[in-house]
Amino acid sequence: MSRITPISNYMQGALTELFSKAEAWMGFLPNDGLLMAYKPEILTSFFGLAKAIYAQGKIDSGLKRMIGHISSKAGGCVYCSAHTAYGANNQGVSKEKLEAIWEFESSSLFSEAEKVTLYVALKSSMIPNQVTDEDFENLKKYYDNEAIVEIVSVIAMFGFLNRWNTTFNTTLETDPKTFYQSLNQDDHE
Repeated sequence: MSRITPISNYMQGALTELFSKAEAWMGFLPNDGLLMAYKPEILTSFFGLAKAIYAQGKIDSGLKRMIGHISSKAGGCVYCSAHTAYGANNQGVSKEKLEAIWEFESSSLFSEAEKVTLYVALKSSMIPNQVTDEDFENLKKYYDNEAIVEIVSVIAMFGFLNRWNTTFNTTLETDPKTFYQSLNQDDHE
């Protein structure tokens, strides 16, 4: 249960359109957004940031969710791990691939570019950050600077979300929770 009660009057006033868009985009109403709504400026700014990060670009939408997933799992955030697994699956990433995400380095399910990307996501989510110049040279074998900025923006966004949701102990919504529990994982909520 969340450490503070999410707002309940979200469909009144200026936030109505934003929550309608969030629900249409995600398929459910996100509880972390209902907590952010206590400070509408944070919610609207975050929604704009998330929209920009998840916008179509050089990095595939499914890979963006896998980046968020590995970052969140490394950060110990079950809420975000469930959201990103659910989102990745909705973006076409197979359940089998999500179940093998901790074996990405040795799994044939992942391309070499995905392996390098997930390795950077994992290392950057550790404290202190473990990313090296060599890791960036490996990224540059597959991606240009714009794509690398997309990758790091996903990692950074989940740095914020992981702290937010673990601190608030945000209640996980039914759809991502059910999907996450169906995965062969050991950290179900």
